[in-house]
This record gives sequence, C-alpha cells and structure tokens, in this order.
Amino acid sequence: MSTVPSSLHSPAAERNKQPILEQLLRLLPAQGRALEIAAGSGQHAVHFIAALPGWQWQPSELGAERLEGLGAVRDALSPALAARLHAPLALDVGAASWPLPAAAFDLVYCANLLHIAPWEACNGLMQGAARHLRPTGLLITYGPYVVDGVETAPSNLAFDADLRARNPAWGLRRLADVERTAQAAGLMLRERVAMPANNLLLVWGRSDIR
Repeated sequence: MSTVPSSLHSPAAERNKQPILEQLLRLLPAQGRALEIAAGSGQHAVHFIAALPGWQWQPSELGAERLEGLGAVRDALSPALAARLHAPLALDVGAASWPLPAAAFDLVYCANLLHIAPWEACNGLMQGAARHLRPTGLLITYGPYVVDGVETAPSNLAFDADLRARNPAWGLRRLADVERTAQAAGLMLRERVAMPANNLLLVWGRSDIR
C-alpha cells in the first residue's frame, strides 16, 4: 500500500521510479548522504531508500502542503526506513543560500523541476549543488529536455506548449543552456542517459574533479 496521500500521488513518479533507481544503483556508492530537491509526493524518496540501505535521504520542498505531505509519508514508514528518510526541509532552490551545511552531500537529486519553474531555478540548482556537494559528489537531474541536433518527440513538443500556456516562465529547457549554467557554477555534464517516455537522466560532477 502506498504511503503517499492520494491528493499528492503522482502517476508519473510511480512509472519512472524504478528506471531511475536502476541508474542510481549503477552510479552511486554503497553509502552516502543525499539531498532531494523538490521531492514532491515522496514516492521517489521512499522507493530509493528501500533499495539503498547505506544511504541517508534528505527531502526538501517549497510550500506547506508539500512539506506536510512529505511528513505524513515519513510518519507512515517503518522505524528503520524513517530513520534514514529525514524530516522534510523547506528549501527554495532559487535562494542565494540554502539552510544546509556546505559540502555535506554525496548526491543532489532533482527530478522534473526545471521545466515547471522559472529559469532562475536552474541557476539556483547548479549554484546550490556546487556549494553543497562533496568534492566527488554528483548532481543527478531527470526530466524532458530539448537537445540540439536531436528531433524533439511530438509528445514533448505538446507538453512544452501546454506548460508555456499555463505559465510563460515554464517550458522544456535546452540542454545546451543547462550545460552553460552548470559550467558557470563549476559543474560539468558527465553522462547523459536516455530514459523511458522521452526523458533524460543527466549526471553532473565538479569540473575540477575528473
């Protein structure tokens, strides 16, 4: 039975949580500390910590309803899992500083945010990840992107048009623009993984660490 309140449950998160986990299992060490940006329903966090027993997971969100929902998800877990899924943290990804210690995380994870947030969120994510990742830590982002030289799937074009109709500041981001923003923060794209439903999983690391 799902621990996620029905009002917050995401069918998309339910579909993509296992394909993403398979990549995390490949990419991550056995132990570490993760910060999830825009944890949403908490479905990813719950699924991941169950399969990553050596990891501590810090979910974050912006907005009382989301934070309360994440708290309810955590409260419904077994004590062993709840001990590794920390209480949700209020965090504005675009803020100049985050209420967290510097260089404290082995992973910053962010799924399906950049296209439903103003462009400033991308800069905030890259700058924040650069501040709060340990030297060998990874930033992993997931979602749909526009890639130069690659035909955009019709479903993604329709999704982009719908997003921009709802909010002109939203929309699918050009991967080249995201890369430039990451480079300005001292991060580089290490790996690009094609995922189901025309999404990409992007792996970023410190540009001064090879």
